[in-house]
Amino acid sequence: MRVSESISRTLSAGATMLALGVLAVAVSACMMAGGGPAPSNGDVTGSISQSSGPRPAAPPRRMAQAGSAKEWSGEDGASGHPEMTAAAIRQRAANFDQCIAGFWPEAARRGISQESFQRFTADLSPDLRIMDLVDSQPEFTKAVWDYLDVLVNDTRLARGREMLTKYKATFDAVEHVYGVDRYIVAAIWGIESNYSTQGGDRSVLNSTATLACVGRRQAYFREEFLDALEILHHGDLTPQQLRGSWAGAFGATQFMPSAFKRFAVDFDRDGRRNIVDDVPDILASTSNMFRKNGWVPGQTWGYEVEVPPGFNYMYADRSKVMTIAQWEHLGLRRAGGKGFPRNSDKAFLLAPAGSEGPGFLMLGNFRAITKYNPAEAYALAIGHFADRLRGGGPLVQAWPRQERVLSRAERLELQELLAQRGFYRGEPDGNLGGQTRQALRSFQASIGAPADGFASAGVLDRLRQR
Repeated sequence: MRVSESISRTLSAGATMLALGVLAVAVSACMMAGGGPAPSNGDVTGSISQSSGPRPAAPPRRMAQAGSAKEWSGEDGASGHPEMTAAAIRQRAANFDQCIAGFWPEAARRGISQESFQRFTADLSPDLRIMDLVDSQPEFTKAVWDYLDVLVNDTRLARGREMLTKYKATFDAVEHVYGVDRYIVAAIWGIESNYSTQGGDRSVLNSTATLACVGRRQAYFREEFLDALEILHHGDLTPQQLRGSWAGAFGATQFMPSAFKRFAVDFDRDGRRNIVDDVPDILASTSNMFRKNGWVPGQTWGYEVEVPPGFNYMYADRSKVMTIAQWEHLGLRRAGGKGFPRNSDKAFLLAPAGSEGPGFLMLGNFRAITKYNPAEAYALAIGHFADRLRGGGPLVQAWPRQERVLSRAERLELQELLAQRGFYRGEPDGNLGGQTRQALRSFQASIGAPADGFASAGVLDRLRQR
């Protein structure tokens, strides 16, 4: 049966089924691990320049097996993107074979042989369940303190300390070469895959092929798909090893194929770059990525600080970078009565729970972590977990655990109200980033409240009343 016939039958049945539950928010939030989301690349041209000889013919492809398409809700995506309508998804899926065959010229340009292309693409079929995941809108109802509780727990810490002891010689060698703090690397390993005991089980090649041919990010995933083909052609990993998340992240520290291509190294010189089950390559590849993303050897990621009463939280902004000495002049002190090792280090102030929670002075290495995953809560968890692995204790100051986290609908309402009152100029999307925090600070200052940018239920009520 042709793949298009299989898809048609699957979609016909799938349209009568209820959509599966939204996937729980992953620890890494499927943020294109290994350096954050890469910029979308232009469309593959479909042509190939040859120094001599004729252009190779597209290899014949064996059709995907019947029934290989996964269950899909059959509904339009929530993003409203034209490529995420049910009709567009069906049309693209029906053309899946031709789409994959169309990648052959670019694959040949990359040095992928005709035999490899045919062998690795023969059994691909669109995993349309991914379409529901691409546009899912999870509520993100965990507060930063709950997020830290989940990620930095005693079980994971104990396992991490075992790994640091077991592989001490390897950590020593990798740290010597790359200059990246071993505890940061161990924290990434622990949080991304629980030290290689948990990971995605989808075929990375099939997932990226699906996303390269169907949905709203085809240009980006074309490159990821072709990079995955290169990995298999070069023999670094087998198809059985190249398994990961629905978005294509794989391995012990969750690299996208493009990140593997840029950062993976063969540290033990066995002829293969293996970030799945080769510990030297896992640690070295992750360290290499951090080094190339600007990690400063010998410097930490940040410090928990006590923010004085009456502090002007308009300073709590990533763009306001000052020396530690300047922050001390403004009244900030390191939590627990400790001193700072260098007053000349530059940092910005992060107050993730506003004036009622702890503050953090973030150094340049915090930014290096956010290049791996841009979520501030994730980067904070990595830094804190690394400190705990090093022997540090829990955070000194208490979180405002009595605060209720806003639902997505409430976050949208908050942004809309801020926009109506002239404080917010972005498009309301329910994601509370730096622009929303700045707008909140301006609103709070206008009503004489602590301008900490924290989106609490109380500040939403104040907006509703005005």
